[in-house]
Amino acid sequence: MPKSYSDQEREYIRKRLKEEAAKCLARYGVRRTTVDEIVKRVNIPKGTFYLFYKSKELLLFEVIQEQQEDVNRRLYQTISGIAPAELTADRLTDVIFEFYKMTEEMLILKMLDVGEVELLARKLPREIVEEHFQDDTDTIERMLALLPVRKEADVKVISAAFHAIYFATLHKAEIGEEQYDEALRTLIYGMVIQLI
Repeated sequence: MPKSYSDQEREYIRKRLKEEAAKCLARYGVRRTTVDEIVKRVNIPKGTFYLFYKSKELLLFEVIQEQQEDVNRRLYQTISGIAPAELTADRLTDVIFEFYKMTEEMLILKMLDVGEVELLARKLPREIVEEHFQDDTDTIERMLALLPVRKEADVKVISAAFHAIYFATLHKAEIGEEQYDEALRTLIYGMVIQLI
């Protein structure tokens, strides 16, 4: 019979699972992070893990998603802080570019390559992945509401384009280190001038 935990204990265990999963993900990546390693670090029985998460992938996805939500929150705050008179295509490009660069430097996201992202997405329930993309679209829509966006702009297309730019960041080596920053900035600028 599974042990019953108080709300406070459940909150603490969930927090610790996410902390240790983040450390494992940053160190080992998706493939080599194991439930055994996580529960050993949290000092709970393996069965307890499954009271909180149905799979390792759901936990890892939640950790990644929380980091992305933090980045999105900061980007939203930054964009909302730009005075309308200062809102130019160049300024908005610079802001978005800096956030993509910040994302690249996040230890967890730095560990993920295309194969890791695909593996994680493949092992997640389809509805979770679809919900994630819808959340991204909703977030982008809220950010676009802060801007003088052209009436003909399609939010779903814009959201998909920003996803495409993110996936391009996973191919930095193939793009070429020397050209990468300028290529990334050019892609973002191309999106921005179509928006405003």
